[in-house]
Amino acid sequence: MAAVGDSESGPESYRSPLASRYASLEMCFLFSDRYKFQTWRQLWLWLAEAEQTLGLPITDEQIQEMKANLNNIDFQMAAEEEKRLRHDVMAHVHTFGHCCPKAAGIIHLGATSCYVGDNTDLIILRNAFDLLLPKLARVISRLADFAKERADLPTLGFTHFQPAQLTTVGKRCCLWIQDLCVDLQNLKRVRDELRFRGVKGTTGTQASFLQLFEGDHQKVEQLDKMVTEKAGFKRAFIITGQTYTRKVDIEVLSVLASLGASVHKICTDIRLLANLKEMEEPFEKQQIGSSAMPYKRNPMRSERCCSLARHLMGLIMDPLQTASVQWFERTLDDSANRRICLAEAFLTADTIVNTLQNISEGLVVYPKVIERRIRQELPFMATENIIMAMVKAGGSRQDCHEKIRVLSQQAAAVVKQEGGDNDLIERIQADAYFSPIHSQLEHLLDPSSFIGRAPQQVHRFLEEEVYPLLKPYGNVMEVKAELSL
Repeated sequence: MAAVGDSESGPESYRSPLASRYASLEMCFLFSDRYKFQTWRQLWLWLAEAEQTLGLPITDEQIQEMKANLNNIDFQMAAEEEKRLRHDVMAHVHTFGHCCPKAAGIIHLGATSCYVGDNTDLIILRNAFDLLLPKLARVISRLADFAKERADLPTLGFTHFQPAQLTTVGKRCCLWIQDLCVDLQNLKRVRDELRFRGVKGTTGTQASFLQLFEGDHQKVEQLDKMVTEKAGFKRAFIITGQTYTRKVDIEVLSVLASLGASVHKICTDIRLLANLKEMEEPFEKQQIGSSAMPYKRNPMRSERCCSLARHLMGLIMDPLQTASVQWFERTLDDSANRRICLAEAFLTADTIVNTLQNISEGLVVYPKVIERRIRQELPFMATENIIMAMVKAGGSRQDCHEKIRVLSQQAAAVVKQEGGDNDLIERIQADAYFSPIHSQLEHLLDPSSFIGRAPQQVHRFLEEEVYPLLKPYGNVMEVKAELSL
């Protein structure tokens, strides 16, 4: 059996694949015990410093002792204390006090557990957004480069996954980019709207601090403001119960779930295009697609993104239900659930964004395959243009329509019943009725004449909407994505 408080787990113990296989080290660290409990100690220090500044009898020696032991955490002792006390915060109060004997009596002075618990969560959420935002911006940047390079490469569009009018590879990519830009803006908005819980006491009334400062309301407000500023927040909640409102967690997981939906859609498109052999995600030289079928080139990165995105989207139910059952000023049935869903949401989002960046940096396009598929479908799409050309050459619209209808059905039968290629154009070329426009057929079948304003839309979209949105993240754009597994 592992010792109590042993933070290392080997192959005999379950570890979340999010941490052991997928998420980045920096995101995992944010949700680690070490970062959490270091932040608790930092919050206790900030509280003591502010209380001292406002006149409470706290000495410089006590402050210095706390500063010197912020990272000196005896996790073994904390685990044993929690097992004895059945209270995680008091276990760490005692553990901190053990290495700060002079300051032990003023640690956590006037505070409740949520002073460290909730405020730490808010700090972690903010910092997790700060890690995620530039990563998402990099994905958008990579896809923008891809879209710009292929802005005018015609490809068959699909509605209902049935052949539709032509678009371009770059324009289709802009559909992906647009969704991710919405996500980037939403993540930034929720990050910037985060407020500190602050110094509020057991039921949010600040009664304990009002008592400490002998009824001086101004000092209590100053205390709240000072600690909020030390934590790097611009605002704190004026109204809280024991906790900050759990509606905040809904907002946080909502934008992360929405990001999951975007990534799922993008990677599903890539998987479908891989099946059509028009596009592939990166495939490494020694990568194995199948243990049984050596020729396989499976889109495993895109499949991983879809798999994890489903998990991310499903996590939104946790904060929704938690917020709905918080009785009065607080119930503790939020705690265990939040330990899981908040961390898993960010670790999952981190994983799918890292993986999507890796995909977007190595997307492979096969123009010849795309061209062949266009040739299979374009003759049917071009029939209206052919009819108009015949009318301009002096033909009857109705006679031409009937001729085209008959030839189209014959060509469709070849494709569907015989498995042959679409030979509509060959039939038109062989029919003397269409001789007035035979010389125009090549021009009438030029794919670039069927893509509308797609190239212009791509360039305008990138210049007016995407690049300005990415500008604040310019200094981190060169970082390459690395996958752990």
